[in-house]
Amino acid sequence: MINKEYQPVTMSTKGIALLLVMLFSFSVVHAQRMADTLNEVKVHGKHRKGNVSNDERVNTFSPGQKVKAFDSITLQEYKFQAMANLLSQQVPVFVKSYGINGIATLNFRGASAAQSQVYWNGVPIQNAAVGISDVSLLPVSLMDKVNIVDGGSSALWGSGNVGGALLIENDKPAYDSAKHDIGSLSLAAFSYRHIQMSAKMGWVRKRWYADLSILVDTAINDFKYRKNGRELRMQNAGSSSATAMIHAGYKISSKDEINLSAWLQQNNRQIPPALFDSISVRKQKDASIRTLVEWQHKSNRTELYAKASYIRDYLQYDDSLISLHSVNATNQLYGEVGIRRRFNVHNQLLLFAPVQLSWMKAQTDSVQHRQNRLALAAAWAMKYFDERLNVSLTAREEVVNGKDFFLPGVNASFALFNWLSIKGNVQKSYRVPTLNELYYAPGGNPDLKPEHGWSEDAGYVLQTNEHKALSFHHEVDYFNRQIHDWIIWFGGSIWTPHNIATVHSRGIETENTLNYRLGNWRLHLGLNTAYVLATTVQSYMLNDGSIGRQIPYSPLYNGQVNIGFSYKTLYFNYNHTYTGYRYVTTDESQWVAPYNTSNIQGFYSTYLKKNIIQFTFQLNNIWNQQYQVVNGRPMPGFNWVGGFNIQL
Repeated sequence: MINKEYQPVTMSTKGIALLLVMLFSFSVVHAQRMADTLNEVKVHGKHRKGNVSNDERVNTFSPGQKVKAFDSITLQEYKFQAMANLLSQQVPVFVKSYGINGIATLNFRGASAAQSQVYWNGVPIQNAAVGISDVSLLPVSLMDKVNIVDGGSSALWGSGNVGGALLIENDKPAYDSAKHDIGSLSLAAFSYRHIQMSAKMGWVRKRWYADLSILVDTAINDFKYRKNGRELRMQNAGSSSATAMIHAGYKISSKDEINLSAWLQQNNRQIPPALFDSISVRKQKDASIRTLVEWQHKSNRTELYAKASYIRDYLQYDDSLISLHSVNATNQLYGEVGIRRRFNVHNQLLLFAPVQLSWMKAQTDSVQHRQNRLALAAAWAMKYFDERLNVSLTAREEVVNGKDFFLPGVNASFALFNWLSIKGNVQKSYRVPTLNELYYAPGGNPDLKPEHGWSEDAGYVLQTNEHKALSFHHEVDYFNRQIHDWIIWFGGSIWTPHNIATVHSRGIETENTLNYRLGNWRLHLGLNTAYVLATTVQSYMLNDGSIGRQIPYSPLYNGQVNIGFSYKTLYFNYNHTYTGYRYVTTDESQWVAPYNTSNIQGFYSTYLKKNIIQFTFQLNNIWNQQYQVVNGRPMPGFNWVGGFNIQL
């Protein structure tokens, strides 16, 4: 339970001991206008290699975890779309989409939406009340790096990171003694009277950098769908949004730098009727303010950093048919200080202390509910046998409203040969109930217990020499996770969260990519698959029909095929996705049918005088498949998007 009164922060003896032992034992955006931008197209490269992130927790201290980095070409293909589209078509992570203008949440390896985290430049951006992030509101075009970290890693990323994490990042400022300005313009048209425009301008100097990106989007979304054998056109489905993102940096000295980021976003969307609705006049307004200030000091072997972030999320939901007006406003302050020390080429230490303060005021009462998290975390990365063996020991002591818990973990990889390596990851997982789960009125349950358990995953990676004409990447990961006191919402007119005892998630994921290069031609073939069995094994409820059954909206099977080619600066890809049965009820008595979608992506770069111009097109659901991701929420049939970006 959340205690509204202040309680002193305490740490368990074993947590302090291990952190101290770890600490003291270790002492033994810059637009390119050069020709090579056009001369090289990296068809793939999504497997982990080098620094795929700006965050050392990924680059250095997660050698045994599966990390998927999206390459620049893939991000360009989805430049005009939301993160939900990119993830649902390119990785075997289930995106639970409620259709046009509905929320879209992540399901990593059978985890719930609240167990699947999203981080922006290392800061958690889940709504402080509901504990989830709507990935349909995250524009791909605003991000320079997108990574998926599969599997739990609560020690590094904090309690709540149970199933996996989506990391979205902006590049660090690039300074240049030769003063110059940068800029770009983009315009895209979609099916269903949908238009998107964006612009970016920036200034690069020897010791400071600044850029501003603006994106506006408007759509009618009146696609056709079938209901009871009749073809209808979707009503009450319009949307509009405006987004601005600002980055600024100042190079204090050769060792010190300070950066500022601000992300302002507002979305207005009508909520169309479900198949079980006769009419809908529902509408929703989402507004977010995200700010981040970072300081970094780098010397020969030591890196010091500090960051502070303020996030405010505002959600307004209206349904005039039932005279419903609901407002939810949450606030979050996040701070973190840390040190990374390289003792030698084989040993590195990361020690950091994050603080997260969240609060909201319920609409139905005058009480301000709070949740305060304080933690001390450490990670030690070691390399042995000519760097063939990479090991990372991690530990976190976290305190949430006066209640503390200890989160250890270890992950490692070992290169048996230059082309074959094995890896493993063991982590303790923990998630405290969100503010809504505890206090939402009506329906909150202040007696909820935290979710807790262990997760393990192991696998191997086979990678032939990617510089050869023919290269092959093959990766298999097996995962296993048991979470006790799993939280799920039940109810009729009033929904209430409950602990349902124990859920066991296990399964296998595969990633396969074959590349062939012949002169300026590059051919690629990719196959991603996921088999996820997430079942209730114990329940507090008598005669519970969920025992041995699949958790609702966790598909057993999920996968994608990508096949295509590139020639110089032309890129083409055919994508096919499959999503299996999703059960709607805990006893598997109701389900949503599997579906296939086929999609085509294309991308071409050329010069327009002295400027680079990039053309992008995408055809989605080309066979006009009628399907639903969530029961009763029809998805669009065949649709297209085409646009261009010119770098000024």
